[in-house]
Amino acid sequence: MTGDRPVFVLHDHEVPRRHLDLRLEEGGVLRSWAVPKGMPTRPGQHRLAVPVPDHGLDHATYTDEHKSIADTGWWELEDRDARRSVFVLHGREGAHRYALIDTGDNALLHLTKDQPDESR
Repeated sequence: MTGDRPVFVLHDHEVPRRHLDLRLEEGGVLRSWAVPKGMPTRPGQHRLAVPVPDHGLDHATYTDEHKSIADTGWWELEDRDARRSVFVLHGREGAHRYALIDTGDNALLHLTKDQPDESR
C-alpha cells in the first residue's frame, strides 16, 4: 500500500461490459464506484459514477482474467459537503483533481478546471 496515505485503485473491469471501477480507501474499506465510460479526460466533463458495494482493502491489489489495475496510488480529500467531495488522485501518471457529486441514486465524476500544482 502507500504507508499512511489512503490508497486508491482504478480497476479496468471487462464484466459485464468494459468499465472502470474507482476505489478509494476510507474507513477501513475501499469505497467503490463503477464508471462506465471511464474517467473524465478534460475539465468540465462529467462521467456517470454508479456506487457499488464497498470492497476490502485486499482488493486494492486484486486482478483476475476480467480485471486489471489501470492506475493506483494514494488520494487526498480536499473538501466535502453533503453532496460533493473534491479529491486528488496521485497515480502513476501524476495528480488529478476530481469532484464526485451525489445525484441521489448515482453520482457524477467531474475533472475540475483547477488541477494540482505538480511541484508540491
